[in-house]
Amino acid sequence: MIKARKLTKRFGEVEALANLNCNIPQGCIYGLVGANGSGKSTFLRLCNGIYKPDEGNVSINGGEVFDNPSVKAHCVFVPDDLYFLPQSNLLRMALLYESMYPCFSKERFHELCGTFKLSASRPLNTFSKGMRRQAATILALSAMTDYVFFDETFDGLDPVMRNLVKGMLYDDVLERGCTAVVTSHSLRELEDTCDQLALLYQGGIVFESDVQNLKTTLFKVQVAFSQEYDRSLFEGLDLLAFTKQGSVANLIIRGDSAACKTAITEKNPLIFEILPLTLEEVFLYEMEALGYSFEEPAVKGGNRA
Repeated sequence: MIKARKLTKRFGEVEALANLNCNIPQGCIYGLVGANGSGKSTFLRLCNGIYKPDEGNVSINGGEVFDNPSVKAHCVFVPDDLYFLPQSNLLRMALLYESMYPCFSKERFHELCGTFKLSASRPLNTFSKGMRRQAATILALSAMTDYVFFDETFDGLDPVMRNLVKGMLYDDVLERGCTAVVTSHSLRELEDTCDQLALLYQGGIVFESDVQNLKTTLFKVQVAFSQEYDRSLFEGLDLLAFTKQGSVANLIIRGDSAACKTAITEKNPLIFEILPLTLEEVFLYEMEALGYSFEEPAVKGGNRA
């Protein structure tokens, strides 16, 4: 399990993370979503011991990560800004990973090279952006670690390769019980991949939930009545949003859809329909309910890492 407690990291006057707390359980795909500067990359680097926290701590399986090789041996990180040894190829990089990760599998490495159809002897500096991302993924998954971290997981990958990587993450989590922590700017990329999702905003996690729970407890209702009515008609329901145009209203409701259906049907509506929300819509409404706005000015000091 990954535990972060009051995790804080500053870069000069810029506070990239501020008192962040979270628990990431073993054996899941945990997604972090947020705008540029929200602290996603900083969090992953702290989890992998690349940065030292200014305050608080992050631990994996009970051990502090920073300056702790025995913990780091269980973690592999694919950053957004990829780096390979100069003039290297996949074979040379595999030797480096094998020296660092005791469970590195040569068999899996060659198998994945075949799956991705990449030449292990071809210089990496001749690879395209997408091919370099594939190469980094091959090395990370061949390390066979208990924890894998991907920053901007699908950046540069075409749809076929995205689905291939997603399938491999599923297999590793299900078959090996590993934990994958992935980041993206896009909720749509993560909603069919992750078990849990967290939204980072201004250096902290402001919303976190099981994906399935998010999709089943928040929904949109379109309703109309013959008589004049307002928001008060729905007293007793957990209403996150209410808009009305003419006789038709759109409601965003949190709760049990069956109970909601019963409560509204009893009011004899002319029109009544329960509609699903995208995960992006769910997060936006939940954020509005928490009082957060994405129209706020930039934080003094510039962009966060």
